[in-house]
Amino acid sequence: MTRNDMRRTLIAYDVPDNQRRTRLANKLQAYGDRVQYSVFIVDASPAKLRRLRHEVSLLIDANEDSVLFCDLGLVSTMQEDRFACIGRERPITDRSIIIV
Repeated sequence: MTRNDMRRTLIAYDVPDNQRRTRLANKLQAYGDRVQYSVFIVDASPAKLRRLRHEVSLLIDANEDSVLFCDLGLVSTMQEDRFACIGRERPITDRSIIIV
């Protein structure tokens, strides 16, 4: 997998149950960076994103919870000015280095 294959995805959630919310946050933290309390940025291959979506579907209650996956495009075409923050900014990990 190269940086050219990776897509940047913004994931936001609304989960009222504390246990499910904690499990979901821990799962998302394993895949990407928390940029707000309930918002994550994940840079991953399409296959890894499909796996993440499946894992998330097993953690939530679809009748109560909501998880938004927003595809922001290829990481290789991301420009620094595509994101802006007012106030304290949380860094996004550079995942361009792949260790095999």
